[in-house]
Amino acid sequence: MRHLLLFAEREEAEEVAGTLGEWLGEEPRIVREALAGEDDAEDAQWVVVVEELAPDLIERVDALTEEHDGWRET
Repeated sequence: MRHLLLFAEREEAEEVAGTLGEWLGEEPRIVREALAGEDDAEDAQWVVVVEELAPDLIERVDALTEEHDGWRET
């Protein structure tokens, strides 16, 4: 299952991706994407894409994401 971690700031996304790289052994990719209904490029979110996430890591990832003012979608 693919998990998307969304952030307003690039720096937050990069920091989370770096931490996840340490946890997963491979740094996830970061993309910039406008959410549905957003017309302004400034409203685009930074997305950390995690293809697979072990069930025992979901709570840790959620906590890390929230610490960086983000949220997770599946």
